[in-house]
Amino acid sequence: MIDQTELRNLLSTAINAAVRAGKLILNVYNSDEFQVNLKSDRTPLTLADRQAHTEILNSLTKTRIPTLSEEGRDIQFEERKNWECFWLVDPLDGTKEFIKRNGEFTVNIALIVHGSPIMGVVYVPVLKDLYFGLKGDGSFKIGSIEPSLEPTYRYDQLTKSAIKLPVTTKRDKFVVLSSRSHMNAETEEYIANLEKKYGEITHKSQGSSLKLCMIAEGSADIYPRFTPTMEWDTAAGQVIVEEAGCHIVAADTKQRITYNKEDIHNPWFIVKAK
Repeated sequence: MIDQTELRNLLSTAINAAVRAGKLILNVYNSDEFQVNLKSDRTPLTLADRQAHTEILNSLTKTRIPTLSEEGRDIQFEERKNWECFWLVDPLDGTKEFIKRNGEFTVNIALIVHGSPIMGVVYVPVLKDLYFGLKGDGSFKIGSIEPSLEPTYRYDQLTKSAIKLPVTTKRDKFVVLSSRSHMNAETEEYIANLEKKYGEITHKSQGSSLKLCMIAEGSADIYPRFTPTMEWDTAAGQVIVEEAGCHIVAADTKQRITYNKEDIHNPWFIVKAK
């Protein structure tokens, strides 16, 4: 078992990898050449996805812990089923938002131990916001983290100036989140039922794992997701959510989401504030 001191060192590695990837992503974002292709599932893949994947993989390989990344998803279950510990990465979460140039995309890095996420990093390059969490230590947010190819951030230093989540906020209305690019009839029905329960509510659409971070920091109350997601979409955010005292559960069983399944699709899920 990895002790807490070593986990904090690994989190520093993950944070710096995410910041470097963020810099490469922004270089493409601010250019005129995205090089958009379609993957086998018809979702878009850009030059930024590929460059971020390579950068993160190079960084995490030094830890001698295996990595499963969205852009390296071809590792067979027969190989990874025996992984007790591995990195789970989405180099660019919210590629559709990236292509739309709305800034709502993130870099997600999580550490999975025995099927459970215990460490998570979510970096928002455009906003320069960094969210991170470690089981037993809590989850945090810090701003003004500049995208850089030579970051030297350390977990212990960041926590001294970061805000511990959740942040106490006062709101007049119940706030529900939904995906900007993945709305469906089931989600609309669920939100309609929330309106019956809470009266007038505030409905916000948002891209990428930013939605999970908004729940963790206390700026929203619930996020139902009734369209397909993959394990790398939620793992990092799940740690940040749970360490802030919030919950993410499967919509049908109400059980905590687990990882490294043979089928790496997530069940439909609901994220609830503390």
